[in-house]
Amino acid sequence: MVEYGYIRVSSMEQNEARQVLALGEVGVFGEQVFVDKQSGKDFDRPQYAELMKKLREGDLLYIQSIDRLGRNYEEIQNQWRIITKEVKADVVVLDMELLDTRRYKDLMGTFIADLVLQVLSFVAQHERENIRKRQAQGIAAAQARGVQFGRPALSVPDDFGDLVKKWRKKQITLNEILNICEMSKSTFYRRLREYSLVS
Repeated sequence: MVEYGYIRVSSMEQNEARQVLALGEVGVFGEQVFVDKQSGKDFDRPQYAELMKKLREGDLLYIQSIDRLGRNYEEIQNQWRIITKEVKADVVVLDMELLDTRRYKDLMGTFIADLVLQVLSFVAQHERENIRKRQAQGIAAAQARGVQFGRPALSVPDDFGDLVKKWRKKQITLNEILNICEMSKSTFYRRLREYSLVS
């Protein structure tokens, strides 16, 4: 039997130290720990894929919490089934004692563990959806207060229309109009589209 640990943080900026420490406390560290630094919305993760290549029947996988495995309800359920039923490895979720497949091999124990897994994976997905809703509500409220997101829009010179006419008649070059307007080529073409709509 080989013991492995899987760690996931949602972005490169987040620190995995807390999860590393938790795995170290059960004696899993070094090359036996696989770390992904990306969102848990799907299982397209390089280190998770490497782990799944190595995981064999009878091995043991530790994760700190169920949302480290993922946040999508169906995918968490599917991966749990693959690990425990297809690969026939055990899983221990460190912050949830009931999610330890080594302990509950009888029918009732399996039923309870499956039930807890379903509830927790549902809660993890529900919380993710709530976070998105709160972010959208926060952005909408900020916009209602006049907060601008993104880079401020560059203003165009008062004679932009005349410059565009000269450029179309080839009286000035693209580089000349870009220099006069102090904008990039992509900004110029975007402004040109906007100008065409109103002119």
